[in-house]
Amino acid sequence: MLDKLEQIKERYEELNKQISLSEVVSDPKQLQKLAQERASVENVVTKYIEYQATSKALEDTRTMLNDGIDEQMTALVKQEIESLQSQQEQLLQELKLTLLPKDPKDEKDIIVEIRAGAGGDEAGLFAADLFRMYSRYAQTKGWQTDIIDSNESGIGAFKEIVFEIKGKGAYSQLKYEMGVHRVQRVPVTESSGRIHTSTATVAVLPEADDVEISINPDDLKIDIFHSGGAGGQNVNKVATAVRITHLPTNIVTTCQDERSQLRNKLKAMAVLRARLLDIEQRKQDDAITKQRRSQVGTGDRSEKIRTYNFPQDRVTDHRIGRTFHNLPRILEGGLDELIDVLATNAQARKLEEQLA
Repeated sequence: MLDKLEQIKERYEELNKQISLSEVVSDPKQLQKLAQERASVENVVTKYIEYQATSKALEDTRTMLNDGIDEQMTALVKQEIESLQSQQEQLLQELKLTLLPKDPKDEKDIIVEIRAGAGGDEAGLFAADLFRMYSRYAQTKGWQTDIIDSNESGIGAFKEIVFEIKGKGAYSQLKYEMGVHRVQRVPVTESSGRIHTSTATVAVLPEADDVEISINPDDLKIDIFHSGGAGGQNVNKVATAVRITHLPTNIVTTCQDERSQLRNKLKAMAVLRARLLDIEQRKQDDAITKQRRSQVGTGDRSEKIRTYNFPQDRVTDHRIGRTFHNLPRILEGGLDELIDVLATNAQARKLEEQLA
């Protein structure tokens, strides 16, 4: 690994020399290309230089123990050695993480699909809770949330809700949420106080660019109809809702949230592209490993990735075996600690695979 870091440092120094050449300065495209490459490794090089300096300081400090210093000075030197060793180990760990390949989808906007699973009306209420949780988390990040389509019941529950979140790094943060979420609580309709178990599935899809997914217009069946949701007089008078069927895959996407037919069509197409991209990426992953499973499974309780237990005020993520308390805060969008732990765990697994 240190050899690789040394090569990166040498390339960084070479880039600095090239960028200063007059023929490069006079060529904006070449200058931009080299500047982007330099920027991509600058953080790694800065940290590596700090690691080298710490290692040199540690080596010099250790030699002081052989200089015949008194007992009091020896204790101070040993204390400094411990501090430098700790700093060196921390920098080494950070360097390992910087060398991990970046997921090109991490900076993308996302489309989130939440569907009620097992549990009837209570599952629909839980789906609504999850939608509110992600909406408020997005709000704390300064991201924009827009509903694309929903199927809501009269008690404030969702059989299904599809929405987009636009914001830098949205996929990198919320990609860990895909899977089956389970809730254990006493429903408001339960008079005997019995705890019910329900589920909802969450799919997180990075939005696809036009260049990533090419869709033949002849493969699309587009229906325009009157919206069935909220919207006042506009809903009854103007047909703006859009349903798009992709004939080769039979994927159907719908958007009726906007008053504009064009905006509804654009949103429905965005969902279709994201789903088709997800299918293509899963095909590629399956070619590499046979162990890949669908994002959300069937919604069965046994496939859970996380449990929200109201009586015990805890949230347990079963993938990492960690339990978090203060469930109300988490459902209000306080997901930072949970997501940070999941991200760290994922990085550690990638690091193990890379070093294996």
